[in-house]
Amino acid sequence: MSPSEVWIPIVCYWVPMLLFFYMGAEVLLRNPRKIEHILVSLSILCYFLLLLEEYIRYMLPIEYSPVLAAVWFSNIGIAIPGLGFHLLAKLIGLDKHLPRPWYPLIFHILLLAIPAGLLSHQELISVQQFKEVGVWKWPVANDAYYGTLTVSLMLSMISILMLRFARKRKRDAASKEHEGIFKLLEYGSLVTACWVAVFGYSQFGNVIPPYPYIYAGLIWCFVLRLAMQKYEFLNHSSHRYEKLFQLNPLPILLVAMDGTIKEVNPSARQMFDRVALDSAKLTALQGGVLMERLQDRAEIGELEAVLYNGDRVLETLVYGDYVTFHNEPHAILLIRDIGARNEYMRQVAFMAYHDALTELPNRRHFTERLEQAIAEAQQHGIKLLVMIIDLDDFKLINDWFGHEAGDLVLCRVASVLRRAAEPAGVAARLGGDEFVLFHSVSSYEWTAEEALRWVEEAMKQEPIEYDGERLDVQMSVGVSYYPQDGDTLDELLKQADKSMYDMKHRRKILQASEENDASL
Repeated sequence: MSPSEVWIPIVCYWVPMLLFFYMGAEVLLRNPRKIEHILVSLSILCYFLLLLEEYIRYMLPIEYSPVLAAVWFSNIGIAIPGLGFHLLAKLIGLDKHLPRPWYPLIFHILLLAIPAGLLSHQELISVQQFKEVGVWKWPVANDAYYGTLTVSLMLSMISILMLRFARKRKRDAASKEHEGIFKLLEYGSLVTACWVAVFGYSQFGNVIPPYPYIYAGLIWCFVLRLAMQKYEFLNHSSHRYEKLFQLNPLPILLVAMDGTIKEVNPSARQMFDRVALDSAKLTALQGGVLMERLQDRAEIGELEAVLYNGDRVLETLVYGDYVTFHNEPHAILLIRDIGARNEYMRQVAFMAYHDALTELPNRRHFTERLEQAIAEAQQHGIKLLVMIIDLDDFKLINDWFGHEAGDLVLCRVASVLRRAAEPAGVAARLGGDEFVLFHSVSSYEWTAEEALRWVEEAMKQEPIEYDGERLDVQMSVGVSYYPQDGDTLDELLKQADKSMYDMKHRRKILQASEENDASL
């Protein structure tokens, strides 16, 4: 055996077949369930089988060439255009406009030529005679050879025109990548067709192997490889999820079961910009609750968790589940910042039980707290003081100085009463210029006048000034005591209210008497 007999089959057949095998397997493994990947893999398989047939024909005596060419080579060649048109229809979206069962049978109608050829003993589509030229066994071209080649080129030109039409039709920004793919495939198909025309119609003797046009499949594979590298074409099934991972507005963490953060998306880096997330652990975010779930392999689901971005507290809602990544279990965590939502809910809850201006508890909140205090007082034998405070002539302050001054007075009174009631009681604003408070007391009981002096002394500690003038606030106070004035909320408030109006009445009598004395 001469050296040429060793390297010729390696270079001309084995190397191209290995390239076809590698390319077809890679495309199929990227997404074995997607029809585009299957069609491309089958097309490459056809080129692989064509080269395999030529290698076997090279190794066998020339007497076997007509049979191999008729049964193997020509029938495989017939399948390639149908696979190509089927793939093209999927790429340009033509499949969506074709009714079933025409799709996809219409693209493989050429397969009917296989039984027709067998019935005619392949005289219509296959070369029947071969000649030895050097080490090669070249076919003797006949009408069937040139006819089949010409039809193949015509079909190639149709596919090129379809690609051009699809490329020209997709001009919007969203289809820019499709346009690039179609352009590359169009030019690749054109180069492939030119190769087939040059090496199909010309005879090169013993310089190159027979049927040199089948090596156009290598050009096609090169174009596919270029499209796969440059564009989102025939990508791995996981590639789309990688893109979703990167573009998702929610922060996403891929975490190993020991808490090590393996992958993060840009949104996560933005949320935790004060933490070095690369190879960090969940403990860097102080995610103790999450770590417990991971260690126990417990379901994560939806979980509210407080995480930390450095020294900044984040209230979050974590959506989590377990996935397999690189053959190892991991947790994927989607994080939503709910701090603003929680703050809004806290404000709504606060406003439902508090006065908007003074931030004191409102009537509803006060009654609930007083009922609780009465129940505790009954259980432990505690006395309670209930005090109602009304700001006399408050309307004059609003009329003389304006509502801003009136609001200042209300807030200052609220501040004083809050401190007076805490920690053993609660102060509240009942509405307008009326306040109320309760707290536990010792055995000594104040009169309404003593309670008024107590409040007035507290107010003197924080004089109210507005626009350079001091605002003096006159008050009326009424008190009641649990249990002697009543053992229910209504009874205590009613008695305190009566006590307050008694003070107002006595003040009016005293004021009238002073005015009479002054007039005398």
